[in-house]
Amino acid sequence: MRDYESFPPLEVIAAQGSRLHLAGGRTLIDAISSWWCKNLGHGHPRLRAALSRQMDRFEHVILANTTNEVIVSLSERLAALAPGLNHVFYAGDGSTAVEVAAKMALHAKKIQGGGESRFLALENGYHGETALTLALGDLGLYREAYREILPPVSFLRGLPYVDSDTHPLWSDCSEAWPALERQLQANLAGLCAVVVEPILQGAGGMRFYSADFLRRLRAWTKQHGVYLIADEILSGFGRTGTMLACEHAGIVPDLVCVSKGLTAGWLAMSAVLVPDAIYDLFYAGYGEGRDFLHSNTYAGNALAAAVALETLNVYRDEDILGQVHRGQPELRAAMERVAAATGCLKNVRCLGAVAAAELTGPGTGQGKRAGFRVYQEAVARGALLRTLGDTVYWLLPLNAESGVLAELEGITTQAIQAVLKA
Repeated sequence: MRDYESFPPLEVIAAQGSRLHLAGGRTLIDAISSWWCKNLGHGHPRLRAALSRQMDRFEHVILANTTNEVIVSLSERLAALAPGLNHVFYAGDGSTAVEVAAKMALHAKKIQGGGESRFLALENGYHGETALTLALGDLGLYREAYREILPPVSFLRGLPYVDSDTHPLWSDCSEAWPALERQLQANLAGLCAVVVEPILQGAGGMRFYSADFLRRLRAWTKQHGVYLIADEILSGFGRTGTMLACEHAGIVPDLVCVSKGLTAGWLAMSAVLVPDAIYDLFYAGYGEGRDFLHSNTYAGNALAAAVALETLNVYRDEDILGQVHRGQPELRAAMERVAAATGCLKNVRCLGAVAAAELTGPGTGQGKRAGFRVYQEAVARGALLRTLGDTVYWLLPLNAESGVLAELEGITTQAIQAVLKA
């Protein structure tokens, strides 16, 4: 809060494409897609039209025991994202979706007569800020103040991190797997579910890990009857180059959580994709402890559903995944040029439409706030480039306009030089 004394809030008066327009006439490149949700940029005309059409019909009606054409169509499209995940549970935000999935897994185990109630998650993971999702995260910055109210969760450490999908560990992590498997076996007793951000860990520093690891983890959970929950809040809807990041590993989890890109950042909405096997457990009884009673006032909000449905149409019609695939090489090359020009970046990495690296050298490290100062300098030069500690990352809209990346490259270079070369 104190930062606002010297770095006042930016007054946004309009937004279009990859740019924010500020009071006073300045513009900023939205280099982080407004906290990772504006996959199609700001003001996409087809999404605006879809919202307007739905507003002319109705804005929100309770979804319990009602239905409408839009929510049916959206549910069918979401159920087609992953084979076998044929049911959709709607919620309002990413944290709630992960909370719902975790509760659903726990409840399903109880219905089956098991005592499994423990969760395992990954080092450097982040899943939200409700009590249960904080517990599933490994970032002390968010969870430490609330430690007393968090249920115990174990974390898998020593992940095989990679810098791209061409890294040797991406397709073969056999050397790292035995140590990871020993940790899994040590945590097997009473284990209900493993919760992961597939491939891409966002708040933990925009880290990528091996697709082969995720493939092996899925095989292990299947073998031992443990649910696998995939938090695709950030990684879903093309951010890593596939519609769901799990596709990189060729796996289908037991539960998948989506949000952010679901409505391309227009309205708050999330969903949990659920397989028949879990759905049927709750369907089979009534009043026998089988009722899943997690309600959301705005579940299936019709305005959000209309935008989400049109978002999926835009992905198809405008070849958004193709744009990501074609743009990945230049995205990495641009970040590598920043590293070369400044001499102040290490561990350059890129996958899909995400590029990241760490600031290095004198003036960096814990407590130095070099990343925050780079953020300030970038804003002064024309880009909303929020950092994660000393991690500098680009997360532009997937359909960013021609020329935006080159402009962002120059701003990032200048901002780093201003902070670390002064």
